[in-house]
Amino acid sequence: MPRTGRRVIRSPALSISRASPASIHHQASLDLFVQFDKSTGGCGAHSLAEVYSTLTRMPGKPRISGEQAMLFVGNIRERFSIIALSGDEYADALEVSSARGIVGGGIYDALLAQCAIKAQAETIYSWNGRHYGLCGPEVTRRLSTP
Repeated sequence: MPRTGRRVIRSPALSISRASPASIHHQASLDLFVQFDKSTGGCGAHSLAEVYSTLTRMPGKPRISGEQAMLFVGNIRERFSIIALSGDEYADALEVSSARGIVGGGIYDALLAQCAIKAQAETIYSWNGRHYGLCGPEVTRRLSTP
C-alpha cells in the first residue's frame, strides 16, 4: 500500500501544461512537477493514457507524435509512483460515480480521486478543481491549485 503523504497529481492538466510553453499554467506546472519524486508524488495509472491521448491530439502544427508523447509519459513514470485501481476498485468507483451523477469525462477525475484515496494522498493538485465537486468531501478537502 502506498505510504501516507503522497500527493496525487492530475497529470492530464498539469502534464499537458508542463509540455506546452504556450499554456498560461506552464511555469507553475513545471515548478510543481520538479518538487516531487516517487516517494512523494503519485499519478493515476489511467492518467498516463489521458496524457498520451491529449498530447497526440493537441491543436497546432506539427502535432506531437506518439513517440514524442511517450517521452512525456516516461518523465511521469520516472518521477511519480503510478497508482492503479484493481478491477474491483475500478468497478466500485464507477458505481459510486454513477450514483453521484458523474458522467462523461468527469469519470477520469473521479477515478483519479479514488487513486488519491487509495494512496492516502493528502493533496490532489489540479487546474480543474470544479471537476471534483461531485466526488464528495473526502476528495474536495484534498484539492489544491498549484
